[in-house]
Amino acid sequence: MARAASDLGAGAHDLTAEDPFCEDAVFHAQQAAEKAMKAFLVWHDTPFRKTHDLAELGRQCADLEPTLAPLLQRAAPLSEYAWKFRYPGEQDESTREEAEEALALAREVYEAVLARLPEDAHP
Repeated sequence: MARAASDLGAGAHDLTAEDPFCEDAVFHAQQAAEKAMKAFLVWHDTPFRKTHDLAELGRQCADLEPTLAPLLQRAAPLSEYAWKFRYPGEQDESTREEAEEALALAREVYEAVLARLPEDAHP
């Protein structure tokens, strides 16, 4: 969860630049959501494969805690930010609005997972 929080902070920081680093911000949003989900699975001793697929991770989390399902389904499209702007020839640039929305959604995932973990698992 500490690493997920770090990604949220890095993504927010990326948007404070005079010329914001929106592509980096959306990447950090994806990473924050992914790390929060993986932390939830680790806490529950549930193995997962090495993946950036938030839909897959979200299904595993929802199997353990069904109340997370709607939020994690909404967050699944963040998966594309793991690669979308990382390679030449891919999509155009991300917008500030897209980055802010991605970070807000990732924060929702982080907070929802954190609320379902005991205090000693909090960063």
